[in-house]
Amino acid sequence: MPSIFITGGAAGIGLATAERFAREGWKVGVYDVDQAALAAVKSEHPDWIVGELDVREPQQWADALAEFASHTGGTLDVLDNNAGVLVAGDLDEISTGAIKAQIDIDVLGVTYGAQAALPYLKATPGAHLVNIASASAIYGQPGIATYSAAKFYVAGLTEALELEWEKHDVRVVGIWPLWAKTSLADNEAKSTKTLGVNITPEQVADKVWQSVHPTALDRRIHRTSYSVGLQTLLLGNLSKFSPNFATRLVNKYLAQ
Repeated sequence: MPSIFITGGAAGIGLATAERFAREGWKVGVYDVDQAALAAVKSEHPDWIVGELDVREPQQWADALAEFASHTGGTLDVLDNNAGVLVAGDLDEISTGAIKAQIDIDVLGVTYGAQAALPYLKATPGAHLVNIASASAIYGQPGIATYSAAKFYVAGLTEALELEWEKHDVRVVGIWPLWAKTSLADNEAKSTKTLGVNITPEQVADKVWQSVHPTALDRRIHRTSYSVGLQTLLLGNLSKFSPNFATRLVNKYLAQ
């Protein structure tokens, strides 16, 4: 039975991903900091492996992965680095605590997870590391600057590890949603109004599923990015083929 370990898995995109993979017969591990949400998940899905994990703590990563691997024979097919936080507001308006939390969870948490999971992924032929990136990493986003910058980091880490871990037969990919209908979109960022909140957690979960079942072409071209939704695809292509001033103008409009 293949296995997936999901951080921030007790709600939103993480929970939708767990449900998607569980329907396909995978062994699912849901880890989160929200104890009440974890209890609700365990009550509804008693066959899932559920545990508490603060992704900012390397030792908790080691303990949680060891616990999950005790149910899988020491292997891990997919680590889904899904946990993340977003605090909207201009940089001079948000607290230093909000800045630190976003960097600690969205940057360090993802990196700690990749490092801690590698021994288990290496032990599993054809394993995947899935990092949840964001359309906010297409071009720096005012009003969510720290979050946007953190997702640029995730994109860079994904590309670097895709090259670094090829020797281990571990494929590394990033999922790029725009605003999805989760608690992260419940904020005052201007782009939630101009672009709308149209993507469902289930759509993101489907893209995670697609990313770990790559086509022959995906493998041949070493595809690392999977956009979710037409808007994300269009904005991403615009940034690649338009001059910088045009991309800047579009993003300035979206953020006003």
